Amino acid sequence: MLNAIIDEISVNERLLLSDIKFKIEQNKIYSVLGSNGSGKTTLIKSLSGLLDKRFYSVKGKVFYKELDLLSAGYEQMLSIRRKKIKYVFQDAVNSFDHLKKFEYYFKLTAGKDSELENLLDYFLLPGVEKLFRLYPYEVSGGMAQRISFVLALLADPEILILDEPTSGIDSAISNLFLLKLKEFASIQNHTALLVTHDIKFAKKISDEIAFISKGKFYNFVPALKFFENENIIINNFLTLDISF
Repeated sequence: MLNAIIDEISVNERLLLSDIKFKIEQNKIYSVLGSNGSGKTTLIKSLSGLLDKRFYSVKGKVFYKELDLLSAGYEQMLSIRRKKIKYVFQDAVNSFDHLKKFEYYFKLTAGKDSELENLLDYFLLPGVEKLFRLYPYEVSGGMAQRISFVLALLADPEILILDEPTSGIDSAISNLFLLKLKEFASIQNHTALLVTHDIKFAKKISDEIAFISKGKFYNFVPALKFFENENIIINNFLTLDISF
């Protein structure tokens, strides 16, 4: 479904990550673990050209089906981001235009009214009448993250990419995310890729896990293998500066 072969990612000519090769397939949940500042967000933004090209350089290829996303045109990428690959970023509040009410974003997204109401209710969000009148600066970071997730689900993408989905939310909401992500990935032609430092969440939700340490990408392995007691991968990972 997505095949990434990235030689290097750099910022202002300083190498951040290199030698990245992985493939994600449908009906699975993939997690990339790493400490804060390890490059997780940079990696996922590089996949569909979301990094600022004035500062960042990405060398390699990222194939979505037969299209190389790194060489695709602007309009082509806009279409893919609207319909096929959706992101939910950690800084959800600032991913919205603060001068536009949430109504603006939901009107841009396809989906049945009943589906929207069900998702808002599921994530303990205000109903349409109240939510549509709110501006992004009027909600908390955790609430904005849930709204972003709802918008992404309504778009029914093939690939859903999430940046630190459990940051700023409590354990009850985290469980709602977990169940809904599992449901999403079970649908034909769907898959999810998330980056996180929350190893407990990754253990509960992932089919395969990779991690980043000191600029190196350690490729995906089945979650059960990753968490084997004698596994050198997890033993090395547990020595990183990560909050559990």
